[in-house]
Amino acid sequence: MKKYMILSIVLLISFSSCKKSWLDIVPLGSKVAETTDDFDKIMNDPAFYNSEFSGGWTEAQLMGDEVAAEGAYFANRGENDLRSRFFEWRADIYPNSTKIPYALNKHLSQLYQINKVVNEVLNSTGGTTARKLEIRAEALATRAWSNFIMANYYCKPYVAATASSDPGFPIIKIADINIRSYPRGTVQEIYDFIIQDLKESLENINKKPALVTRWSKPAVEGFLGKVYLFMGKPDEALPLLKAALADVAANGQTALYNYNQTLQAGGKFLPIDEYRGPVNGPGNLVNDLQEAVVSKVFYSGTYNGNFTGNEGLVLTDEAKVLYGANDLRLSFYTNTNLDNTLNAAGRLRKYGVTFSRWGLQLPELYLLAAEAKARTNDLAGAVSDLQTLRSNRIQAVDADGNAINDAMVPAAAASNRVALIQFIMEERIREFAVEGYRWFDMRRLAVDPLFPNLAFKHTLYNADGSITTYTLKLPERLVMQLPPNIVEGDPGLINNP
Repeated sequence: MKKYMILSIVLLISFSSCKKSWLDIVPLGSKVAETTDDFDKIMNDPAFYNSEFSGGWTEAQLMGDEVAAEGAYFANRGENDLRSRFFEWRADIYPNSTKIPYALNKHLSQLYQINKVVNEVLNSTGGTTARKLEIRAEALATRAWSNFIMANYYCKPYVAATASSDPGFPIIKIADINIRSYPRGTVQEIYDFIIQDLKESLENINKKPALVTRWSKPAVEGFLGKVYLFMGKPDEALPLLKAALADVAANGQTALYNYNQTLQAGGKFLPIDEYRGPVNGPGNLVNDLQEAVVSKVFYSGTYNGNFTGNEGLVLTDEAKVLYGANDLRLSFYTNTNLDNTLNAAGRLRKYGVTFSRWGLQLPELYLLAAEAKARTNDLAGAVSDLQTLRSNRIQAVDADGNAINDAMVPAAAASNRVALIQFIMEERIREFAVEGYRWFDMRRLAVDPLFPNLAFKHTLYNADGSITTYTLKLPERLVMQLPPNIVEGDPGLINNP
């Protein structure tokens, strides 16, 4: 029997007061996928790589401990304001059935589409076997991506000793809305499934896509390396990360911006606007693909009717001091408030990034490789990768043409394994602050024996001058609770505490 698939966007029914199961999906549209070209078009769906309205890591953006908040601008939308609940690391982020868990919503709807492609493209007509396998490989990588994000929201961080008993995330392989219940399984099972998908994807994935909005061999290699690294397995991560960097170079599609050029007179990112920062920087251009290994973009700017909004978010004092005076990444920050008044305390707001990259970016690939090398005692190799990135981010010469050596990794860090890993974690903040990355690092650092007794806090600077501090409850709030709709719709489901 010929199988069919809806080509237009598959939408999860909006969460309302009624109970929902994992895949209460409404397929919209009338045309069905029949040919290999149809399935190829499905993988071009912008929903997989472009979230201009909301999505991406908007939740994680509010949960990273590198951010604080200015109370006068941190828009409060009442007791059920989700922004405040994320920022405060509440247990009950979704207090009732009317609140939409955006990331879960979006990834489940995409899993429906992706599972159709995985299970049906090989039976499509009009394409070669090789092309069908390539499309399926992209779908496998996309499924692994969604599952990895969900595991980092709803599962405990991976710890080998407990992964086989820690509750996981449901493994959904079939696009069937009639299945009303999925067991959570274990953390080990969901990570095994992610790895299985990525390994199978590598067997047939395109080496060089037409556009980096599609998965490719270096993207899958790099992502699998990241998964292993986040599992605490740097020995398995390192060969993949090295291969990814080599394949990126061979493809010639992706390259680092050199801020010494793009932010200097006549540079590509200029002019610098008082409200938007570098007008032509990638943070203001949703279609800028230069540094993307696989491009995924989400809107991370101020509230515009979307899910969250970044109003009031500023760097913590601890994050601010990580930037040296010659760090050109400071060009994306301002010491003014949203209304362009001066921030009296000198706190910095990231105004030069309206669109954040949350796929696999070349800067992160260098940092992942550096971390894997540092953790496996290749300190020189780690320093080399770090300085490749930093030389493109730190001012190289002063106004008189004299060399500035600030891009060099400090000797105290370069010669000590733990100090170097810490420096790499700080470099991740310097590169990706206020964009969601830190939440994922907090989770894995919290279970890293090299960094015991970590604590995470958020500071709210109230309009009256007082300060409110929130401390993340460990280990419970390293995971979010599943929303009421899902739990009520599946009576056998055990929620997170």
